[in-house]
Amino acid sequence: MAPKVIWLFAFVALYWAYCIFWGVKSAMTAKTASDYFIAGRRLSMWVFILAATATSFSGWTFMGHPGLVYRDGFQYAYASFYTITIPFTGVMFLKRQWILGKRFGYVTPGEMLSDYFQGDAIRILTVIVALLFSIPYLGVQLGASGFLFNVLTDDLVPVNFGMWVLSLVVLIYVASGGLRAVAYVDTVQCVLLALGIVITGFIALNMAGGWGALNEGFARLAAEPGVGRWGATPDGHNSYFASPGVIQFTAGLGKETPVGGLWTGIMVLTYMFALMGIQSAPAFSMWSFSNNDPRPFAPQQVWASSFGIGLILFFFTAFQGMGAHLLGANPLVNEAGLMISNALPDEIAKSPDSLVPNYFNQIADTAPWLVGLLAVCALAAMQSTGAAYMSTAGAMLTRDLYKRYLNPTADHATQKLFGRLGVAFIVISALMVATFSRDALVLLGGLAVAFGFQMWPSLAAVTWFPWITRQGATWGLAAGLIAVIFTETIGQTITGGALPWGRWPWTIHSAGWGIIFNLLVCIPVSAMTQDEAARAHRMKFHDFLKEHAGLSAAKAGLKPIAWIITLAWLFFGIGPGAVIGNTIFGVPGDSSTWTFGIPSIWAWQILFWILGVGMMWFLAYKMEMSTLPDKEITALVEDIGDVTRTPAEQAGAGGAA
Repeated sequence: MAPKVIWLFAFVALYWAYCIFWGVKSAMTAKTASDYFIAGRRLSMWVFILAATATSFSGWTFMGHPGLVYRDGFQYAYASFYTITIPFTGVMFLKRQWILGKRFGYVTPGEMLSDYFQGDAIRILTVIVALLFSIPYLGVQLGASGFLFNVLTDDLVPVNFGMWVLSLVVLIYVASGGLRAVAYVDTVQCVLLALGIVITGFIALNMAGGWGALNEGFARLAAEPGVGRWGATPDGHNSYFASPGVIQFTAGLGKETPVGGLWTGIMVLTYMFALMGIQSAPAFSMWSFSNNDPRPFAPQQVWASSFGIGLILFFFTAFQGMGAHLLGANPLVNEAGLMISNALPDEIAKSPDSLVPNYFNQIADTAPWLVGLLAVCALAAMQSTGAAYMSTAGAMLTRDLYKRYLNPTADHATQKLFGRLGVAFIVISALMVATFSRDALVLLGGLAVAFGFQMWPSLAAVTWFPWITRQGATWGLAAGLIAVIFTETIGQTITGGALPWGRWPWTIHSAGWGIIFNLLVCIPVSAMTQDEAARAHRMKFHDFLKEHAGLSAAKAGLKPIAWIITLAWLFFGIGPGAVIGNTIFGVPGDSSTWTFGIPSIWAWQILFWILGVGMMWFLAYKMEMSTLPDKEITALVEDIGDVTRTPAEQAGAGGAA
């Protein structure tokens, strides 16, 4: 057995021991349903900061993101801005959801939405979103873990066997300890995720011969417009170093190929919408409920996510993805004689997800122990998000379906039992799909984050806009989910390829199409279904939020500035205005014009990353959108998770008349 495999098993055993320890410890302390489902609303500050960060940035960040930077170049690297757009959702909603959860004792977002809108249709749709998010998302992560171990053990561990064994440990600690176990394991997973990306970035940089050699390689490659997967952009630039424009009115992938690449300004913007769905998905509502107070929200959103993970992705992931072109992974670059070395196999072009494991293998002979450590870093990244969605989706199955409709008087032990059964159902479902129908997994995986983003209007209604009615939010959400399906690959599959627009028509991501149709239904339906009594009920929530989360009078004048900063950043950083970055700091194909000595598009991305961190600080701290409320929040009733009441009693206690 190779030394790297021995070290791999040793580090995995240590990691598993840590996971199971917290599963057992948390199970012993979970006396009530609230303890099990939302950690008794007592997560500590640093645990939430690290756990929420790990949940936001999964194994896809570790494995898939560098592979796509390699595949599509710097035009795709705009996706690294999800280090800002994901927590931007948290800035918009987490504090206000926490206030409502603390006040009314909510455990799941379904309870909150059902209470606010006085109807159960939105509750059912929320559970559906949670399942359609968690099962395919988890399946992708677990499948990637099996693939990783297959590569690193040189086929010693078959993909499916590795996937099932690795998943068993996740199931044990999540089902045993609930959200508290997930949170404490996530703290280590966050550190391992960040450490692994940084180390792999240094491996890539060292293989290229350092910063200077890497940048010289970029200059040679950028000077050859025709060399690359997408060839030249409409403006004649190498597509690895320039965005292909604001929008392309193509029929969509599968019907017509975009010229010079897929990642137009509009595509990047709507793709960022999709990734915003991670923190608007039902799981993150439960993360907000699990805190003792909102103090962890701002540091997580601004410093841990926007700054910390952003720094890592805009530099170390760029080293991995773009450096691979010069290290033998790109057959077209090799044929043009532009590579620095042939260290990486050119088969990576057929499977970009294999890029990171191939970096690991480069140090297998000189530092086998480091390969084992990096493998555990990757495994931790893959399991971090999946574990949270397993736990929260299991809670929603228990609270929003079983307890709501089948057994309203279920005691704590029964709720915890069904919560564990729900976790097992989700894991087994994900594994079955990943094992027996990888095509279905790919189809469903494309829906996950886009579905999560469709929760925005419903959450905005509860936290900001009382004029959105139950009918508007419910029918809008349904329309958004349908639009996502029929602008994704699964829509083509369902209709046998009959849809004329393909996937992502007009280079607009399915999340963008979903929110367009969501709002096109939500707004007019809300306008037509206004009811004075229902509006008065909703205003109870908004009056309370205004009292406890409203901006102080001294800062009211900052609202126009906040709007201007946010819209300008969205437009120029990740929207149509981002195309300015192609050439503003130098012509891509002429390195002598590069203002900062690096490609203009990269410099633009780094600049707007810094500006984005500033924007997040302004919103979270200065605008008080993620800070501790000035007034103490007094619970209206005992925690819903800790008492047994009928649905009517719950509705009355929650203010639902």
